[in-house]
Amino acid sequence: MDTQTSVLAAKMLSDLALIRSKSPLVHNITNYVAMNNTANALLSIGASPVMAQAVEEVEQMVAISSALVINIGTLSTNWVESMIKAGQAAYERKIPLLLDPVGAGATDFRTITCHQIIDTCNPAIIRGNASEIQALIDNTTVTKGVDSTSTTDAALESAKALAVKYKAVVVVSGETDYITDGTQVNSVSYGSPMMRSVTGMGCTASAIMGAFISVNSNAFEAATHAMLLMGMAGQLAAKYSKGNGSLQVNFLDELYSFNADSINRL
Repeated sequence: MDTQTSVLAAKMLSDLALIRSKSPLVHNITNYVAMNNTANALLSIGASPVMAQAVEEVEQMVAISSALVINIGTLSTNWVESMIKAGQAAYERKIPLLLDPVGAGATDFRTITCHQIIDTCNPAIIRGNASEIQALIDNTTVTKGVDSTSTTDAALESAKALAVKYKAVVVVSGETDYITDGTQVNSVSYGSPMMRSVTGMGCTASAIMGAFISVNSNAFEAATHAMLLMGMAGQLAAKYSKGNGSLQVNFLDELYSFNADSINRL
């Protein structure tokens, strides 16, 4: 491990300790496919998850939360109303918002919804795969459902442009994760190819990022630390997983017990 990564890892552990001590409430408006996974991941790192999408309650739920994560994976018109209402409430209360633009570029509905949320709610962090990030800055990009058809290297310039345009931190996740505010760029190369066979891993990264930004107001640092924890825990879990089923369980266990010794086992 190089010196820069060692420094980042130490700062990540510091943020993780804060999450475990403060148990921040992370409000998720997320998709049915990943809801259980993301809730368990947040519990594993010591955060307190709540999944609430009813338009009648989202403003009140945001008001008592430390961060809001909006994930458009299983999108519907009713949910869009809730997402925007919650996002605007978060912005007014200076509660950090993270947007996960699942499937942006696959349909007009998804891409338009993402832009509505960005334009009206001002997310602090936007995290997606390469194709999703490219689709948000270039409307000619077409994605393959929720899967990326591009590499993160190819999407880095799009990520920088998106970050500058919307004054947000943009995270491109993939084989190498890139985090940028338009000027600074951090990269994370931990993880395992097996993680691609577990549904909702990207959604889980977004949820964990919500926990980190609730204790670290520097969105660039919070996003970097979250992706570093995801990658390291995934890489460790993959070492003794027989397949994607056991990886899900082992990944949660690694998150739950993650400490300095975990880093030494990489």
